[in-house]
Amino acid sequence: MPMYAYQSMNAAGKIIRGRMDASNLPDLELRLKRMELDLIDCKVKATRTISFGKGTVNRKDLINFCFHMEQMSTAGVPIIEGLGDLRDSVENVRFRAVIADLIENIEGGLQLSEAMKRYPLVFERTFTALIAAGEQSGNISEVFKNLSESLKWQDELAAQTKKIIMYPLFVGTVVLGVTFFLMIFLVPQLVGFIKNMGGELPIHTRALIFISGIFIDYWYVILLAPVVAWITTKYVIKNNPSARFKFDGYKLRIWLVGPILHKIILSRFTTFFALMYAAGITILDAIKLSEEIVNNEVIADGLRRAGQMISEGQGVSAAFDATGIFPPLVIRMLKIGESTGQLDNALRNVSYFYNREIKEMIERVQALIEPIMTVVLGLILGWVMLSVLGPIYDMISKLNV
Repeated sequence: MPMYAYQSMNAAGKIIRGRMDASNLPDLELRLKRMELDLIDCKVKATRTISFGKGTVNRKDLINFCFHMEQMSTAGVPIIEGLGDLRDSVENVRFRAVIADLIENIEGGLQLSEAMKRYPLVFERTFTALIAAGEQSGNISEVFKNLSESLKWQDELAAQTKKIIMYPLFVGTVVLGVTFFLMIFLVPQLVGFIKNMGGELPIHTRALIFISGIFIDYWYVILLAPVVAWITTKYVIKNNPSARFKFDGYKLRIWLVGPILHKIILSRFTTFFALMYAAGITILDAIKLSEEIVNNEVIADGLRRAGQMISEGQGVSAAFDATGIFPPLVIRMLKIGESTGQLDNALRNVSYFYNREIKEMIERVQALIEPIMTVVLGLILGWVMLSVLGPIYDMISKLNV
């Protein structure tokens, strides 16, 4: 909420200066009026916003928000009353504070979309742009319905993606734990026994002894290295646009995961682009907002180039095709949408196709992960057993001779 440095006059004609928080200029005048002061002049000194940690207001809160507001607006309930009912029923304390401030800002003269813009950590730009378009077209209930469905899809997709991530993390942790146990506790004891037997050790056994020594002497480096690498990578990506661009391009090429991520980004783009186009947002504005939605600099760069070509007079499908980053399916549906005048329906078809394909790809990857992890663990155990038991077997064979 902005803080105003104001100059006012009381009933006796005395000039009074001070500072006060207010949603906007009409709200400031109203608050001063209650103090029996008349506003003369004011300046915005600072802007205060409620700071939310990441995930404080989660996607499920937004889904409930959109569903509730869609029901209220469809029933003809005024926005302020609908927000008031929602404020009284929301369990999330921070989100309740946001809704309460939305009500205060609307009472101060702002539109709902303008009030939402004050909380960019809660309502992203695409969200507020769609609400603004719904306000202008008078079809805000339909916008809330589409947003609710889109958020539900994102929530379902996030749950499926977590399955891909959590299982390998769990199995990888188990494999790492077993490896540490073998290299630090079991192998040194067996190696000591093998060395006492004498004889020349095979190369794979010497390699096992060497690696076991690394684990024993530098176990803390092995544990800290991935953490340091992760923190360093995040820092470099955040502060170096070139590194961010290369990393985002690499993510799209990762084996198994890259194609899924690419389709998720395209599905998200087509879904929101269709929503924005149907809500009455211009194609160039929709492309501009989509650059933030995709969360990938390679795709965002392609959208910027497409937007530039469209602004120069090229067709939508031709501009997207020229970027070279959108697959034939997207280009084909864009052409159909252009020729029929139903671009939003064409893009919804693309989104539906990708949603189905994403689910199938995730299921296939999940089916591959388990045997891959099993093979990795089996290879480690097999190498350890061969390196330890091989020399013992050779020694026993010599004794029998």
